Amino acid sequence: MTISLSQRVQRVSLSANAAAKQRTNDLKKAGVDILDLTTGEPDFDTPEHIKQAAYEAIARGETKYTPTPGIRALREAVQRKLQQENRLEFGIDNLMIANGAKQVIFNAFAATLNDGDEVIVPVPYWPTFPDSVRFNGGMPVFVECHLEQGYKLSPQQLAASITPRTRWLVLNHPGNPSGAVYSAQELQALAGVLRGHPQVLVMLDDLYEHILFDGREHRNLLNVAEDFQARSLLVGGVSKTYAMTGWRIGFGAGPKELITAMTVVQSQISSGASSVSQAAALAAYTGGLDFLVPQVAAYQQRRDDITGILSSVDGLELLQPQGGFFVFCRCAGLIGRYRPGGAKIENEADVMDYLLESGVSGVGGSAYGLSPYFRLSIATDNATVIEAGRRIAAACGRLSPVL
Repeated sequence: MTISLSQRVQRVSLSANAAAKQRTNDLKKAGVDILDLTTGEPDFDTPEHIKQAAYEAIARGETKYTPTPGIRALREAVQRKLQQENRLEFGIDNLMIANGAKQVIFNAFAATLNDGDEVIVPVPYWPTFPDSVRFNGGMPVFVECHLEQGYKLSPQQLAASITPRTRWLVLNHPGNPSGAVYSAQELQALAGVLRGHPQVLVMLDDLYEHILFDGREHRNLLNVAEDFQARSLLVGGVSKTYAMTGWRIGFGAGPKELITAMTVVQSQISSGASSVSQAAALAAYTGGLDFLVPQVAAYQQRRDDITGILSSVDGLELLQPQGGFFVFCRCAGLIGRYRPGGAKIENEADVMDYLLESGVSGVGGSAYGLSPYFRLSIATDNATVIEAGRRIAAACGRLSPVL
């Protein structure tokens, strides 16, 4: 029997990150020596005080249903976090808790998009953005932001992309996969364009807000354009900062009308997030960030190590990421070269296969809308990052410009 699938589900695909990770795991199980740089998941453990809070919540019997928008204590903790860390004021009814930031994003698009509505998605992008738009009947409008412009959307590009059907602009910084960080001046310039288009909402994905390098401090659009709070959704969560990817807790902060509609969506999809995970997230947001200082220093060292190796490799081009867990490389210079066995590198997929054969697993840039590029995660130990860089450099060195 053939199952007839909906048009909606056929608009989207399995995460390329997940597919690359599964392929890597399969090779490892088969005994192949592969260094895995596919997944943006901190290699650090969840801090002990957060885990302890979860144990204590279970012992107290906090294992029942939770309110759909999140337990009040956690929303109040997020409220204080936004005040203290982000210098932003939100009422308790302007906040909701979801099963990870992905659900916040999905809820928002489900609550606001009609068929054919457009969402501007700067490229490279996190794949959830366009697929969540498509699933909810919208149309992603891609704007390519290449290496030469620091992978950042320009005001001119934004102005040229807005139409009467534009409903949202997505801004993710530090960026995944690019590591790009917008300056206050760059954000102000984008706000200047958007002020002429009051129908356009802004989604601010701040998941990597604390993973910043070289002494940078995080600023988002609301810090430089306070008037946008009435038309913006700030998306955050505990996954990256607190190494809590498996706990599945994200939050949305935005206009009350939007948050209420998103809560309605969530009530029919999953109801409230896990009671135990919310207890852990409460401990995260009330326990301080001192533990993060050495972790960010470790990420920065890994960035320096691998970019130091790859920046001198003939055929690769990259910018030193300013934040996040990733290094994004352009590999156009490898296209047309020949492997030691004589096979020609024809495209990005061939590059990724060749690197995999050389013992390094990453994710092709086409998964993020740009090709030929590839993404490498530095959310793993320094020795692995350095060895991966060396293997890539050696593999590129073995390619020949002529057969």
